[in-house]
Amino acid sequence: MSQKPKPSHGLAACPGCAEPLESGDRFCGACGYDLSAAPAAEAGPDRPTVAIGTPVTWPDAPPRDPGSLSTMTQHPGDLPGTDSGGRDLPTMEVRTDGPRSPAPVTAAPGGTATPGAAPTPDGDFELAAPDPRTAVRVDPAPAAAAPAASMCVACRAGRVDTDGYCENCGHAQPRERDHMEREIAGVAAVSDRGLRHHRNEDAFAVSSTTLPDGSPATLAIVCDGVSSATRPDEASAAAAEAAGASLLAALPRGTHPQQAMHEAIVAAAEAVNSLAEEPGQDGSEHDPHRHRNAPACTIVGSVVAAGLLVVGWVGDSRAYWVPDDRSTPPARLTEDDSWAAQMVAAGLMSEAEAYADERAHAITGWLGADSYELDPHTAAFKPDRSGVVVVCTDGLWNYAEAAEDMARVVPADATDRPLGAAQVLVGHALDGGGHDNITVALVPFTVTPQGAGSA
Repeated sequence: MSQKPKPSHGLAACPGCAEPLESGDRFCGACGYDLSAAPAAEAGPDRPTVAIGTPVTWPDAPPRDPGSLSTMTQHPGDLPGTDSGGRDLPTMEVRTDGPRSPAPVTAAPGGTATPGAAPTPDGDFELAAPDPRTAVRVDPAPAAAAPAASMCVACRAGRVDTDGYCENCGHAQPRERDHMEREIAGVAAVSDRGLRHHRNEDAFAVSSTTLPDGSPATLAIVCDGVSSATRPDEASAAAAEAAGASLLAALPRGTHPQQAMHEAIVAAAEAVNSLAEEPGQDGSEHDPHRHRNAPACTIVGSVVAAGLLVVGWVGDSRAYWVPDDRSTPPARLTEDDSWAAQMVAAGLMSEAEAYADERAHAITGWLGADSYELDPHTAAFKPDRSGVVVVCTDGLWNYAEAAEDMARVVPADATDRPLGAAQVLVGHALDGGGHDNITVALVPFTVTPQGAGSA
């Protein structure tokens, strides 16, 4: 293979006549000019055939850290341009705060480790993906433990979402107050929303304490929120809590149980009164009946202490006495503050006629800021036999109104198993239709036989 000789003169045209020259000419073919004697071409300015744009002013390289082995990398935005294929350079973030970490090692298809990058079919190189085994793992900040999801009470398979519905069957789950149970030594209570109401407006408090002589005392408070008033559920809860706390403070001091019950009802009334809005809060500062429709509830309670059975009430929640010996008569221990009771007391109607009237359950006494006057009722009994006190709202006694009816549905082992008996009574009301909230507390009363325990 031969190479084409380069022109020795380095001229494109004759200096004498401007005749074009061939690369191998030693003399001009037109005028005979000796091309070997031609002066060398002077260096002049470049005359490119394609104009060059404004020269790029490269930024100075960042200063090198004295302790570093290399200078820091420039930002791509500082040096705009294209790659070898004419594509815009990527503008990915580049680390500029120190030496780059060594490129991760990737495994080639044959199993050989190749550092850095792998070629693509078009000959370019792409950075290899980071090796997850070399990635820095940061443990997340410790967070509060999430509450465990509860199981659906309907399908027993799905989890209950935060909105209170089952993720599996969509069944609305009972809220905390929809069904409540509590049992301590000597007393138990159960409360249920029932089948018709959208919430449970009843509340209860059960507890036990000791008298100054060390003998035990048990107590139960049951409250029924007045549905036609505002926030009845708050009223019943406040009353039950206040009455229970008052009794637990008074009985250990030696206050007579009947006086302690009276004080407890007064404390409950004050707690409910405090829920009423102050003048101006509801825009009714010019309304003379500023406490209209204030939170309200009824209350009934029982204390068993020192051989006494004490009850107290305001409204139409009731207490019944059911003896263990069912051959002896039971008794209703309270009198309703209601329209029906007033009709019977005035001799205007028989009990059957009064309670059959649609106005029967209109109450004439309640706890609340708009009550006419507070008139706590209390009574003390000294039974001569063992039995159980049934303290309940009308959600139960509507389905067992007479004392005989109540004794019929109270389980025979209620004294020994008060919680189980309370559950049975709530079930009785639910089976009857559950038209109202249902709350019942059972307080056993035990009489020690004469001579028992003597030497």
